[in-house]
Amino acid sequence: MNWILACPSCISNFSSGGDAAGWAILVMLLIIVPMLSGIIFLFVKLARREREHFDPNFSD
Repeated sequence: MNWILACPSCISNFSSGGDAAGWAILVMLLIIVPMLSGIIFLFVKLARREREHFDPNFSD
């Protein structure tokens, strides 16, 4: 699946095994994907909490 998100030069590096560019792509995906999903989860949680505790007296 990592080859779908890589550029053509990095694909050839990753398929040969052991090259630094391929492992760098893998490490970046393993770091970026959980961080982005955590941020999205945080905003969804905040939106749901705001909707549950909405007070019409304080709306414009």
